[in-house]
Formats: sequence, C-alpha cells, structure tokens
Amino acid sequence: MTLRLSKAQRATLREMFDGLCAYCGHPLGERWHADHFDAIERKMDVVGGKFVSTSVCYKPENDRIDNFRPSCAPCNISKATLNIEQWRSWLAGHLAALNRHQSTYRLMKMYGLVIETGVPVVFHFERVAEIKEKS
Repeated sequence: MTLRLSKAQRATLREMFDGLCAYCGHPLGERWHADHFDAIERKMDVVGGKFVSTSVCYKPENDRIDNFRPSCAPCNISKATLNIEQWRSWLAGHLAALNRHQSTYRLMKMYGLVIETGVPVVFHFERVAEIKEKS
C-alpha cells in the first residue's frame, strides 16, 4: 500500500516551491501531482487486456513524506520511474533526436521560430537551492 497524503500535507507540499513545479518551475495547475522524487515503481497488472497500476510498489522505502515534490502533470508523467540524472539525460537527448529525425523541427529553426539555447537541463529546485545558497 502506498502513502496517501492528507489535504494538509498536500497543501504544505504545494507550497514547497511557492505553488510552482519543482522541476520546470511553472505554476502548478489544479490537477498537480505529488511526485516521488526517488521513484517507488508501482507494480502493474493486466486487467481486461490493459495495464493498470496497483498499490504494490517495488521500492517501498521511497514512499515517505520527505521524498515527495510538487510536480505538474507533464513533468511527473515524463519523469516516470527515472532518477533525476536519468531524466535530465533523457530530456537533453530529445533535442538531438529532434534535430536528427524531425524535418519540421529543423525547418522551424531555419525560419527562426525555434531557437536552441544550448543551456543544460537545470531543474527549478536546483535554481532555488542555488539562490538560497548565495543568500
């Protein structure tokens, strides 16, 4: 069985980064997620020919309140069961894949509609920690 956060715990978690996603830094929507920073990897079952998540997890030691981060749905779904460095590499690798395989993306770059910055993937929680460290 996985940990179920109370309304008060969810409210506290939401404010951990002032209502912003811990990863991308965008405002959390109404349907934000409480992400396990270190994944718990839920066990999946097949029901009616479809995969469904169960309450059983492979890393129950990661199912604790201090391991949660507020996340927008796209970031949490993208991160899935990756650790933070795996996810950082996965995100950065998509730019190279776009350049190799997506002619529309390359065309958009040619017309200045997309500009690549070359900056590394830095998560919001890392920027916040760096600011706190400097002050």
